[in-house]
Amino acid sequence: MSPATAAQPAYIAFEGAEGCGKSTQAARLAKDIGALLTRETGGTAVGSRIRKILHDNTVDNLDPRAEALLTAADRAQHLSEVVIPALESGRPVVSDRSVYSALAYQGYGRCLDLDELRELNRWATRGMWPSTVVFLDAPEEVTATRMSGRALDRFEAAGDEFHERTIVGFREMAAAYPEAWITIQAVGSIDQVALQIREALINRGVL
Repeated sequence: MSPATAAQPAYIAFEGAEGCGKSTQAARLAKDIGALLTRETGGTAVGSRIRKILHDNTVDNLDPRAEALLTAADRAQHLSEVVIPALESGRPVVSDRSVYSALAYQGYGRCLDLDELRELNRWATRGMWPSTVVFLDAPEEVTATRMSGRALDRFEAAGDEFHERTIVGFREMAAAYPEAWITIQAVGSIDQVALQIREALINRGVL
């Protein structure tokens, strides 16, 4: 894995379980620091079309390998069209999810081979992975409350065992790559969590 080089602006990805609050916090940080806000999947016009397939509840027979290839295709277009041009222009990037979601969802969640997924996504991203990952680790009862009463998409409705495996994946990656990952306990108000994130990024020298 090759994160963005130190000479480039920050490429910050927010990761975590469904309902952890990452989309809210990614948008807030991007606004605060003047970064380009984007997302995976769906950060480009092509990606939006791919995302519709991936998140469609009527798609009930998608093979896990096909799912992994679709997410890699979205990621390749996203890096080429959005992330790399922004970084090369000197603008930091904040992304709601990144390549690490592929490892968590298709690797841990769908039980595909992690080494094969790393190689597939290394090729798709040209070796450019986020320089910093903010992992919002929210308690299960918090995410369950936030998800209750809303219409669930294909990933959100994947079942408890799937989501238990993905959160294990996020936690294992955070432990394995402490130089790139920052774990934030996503409890408390939006303002409180945002303050934790900002302080952690400042202490890490990212901001």
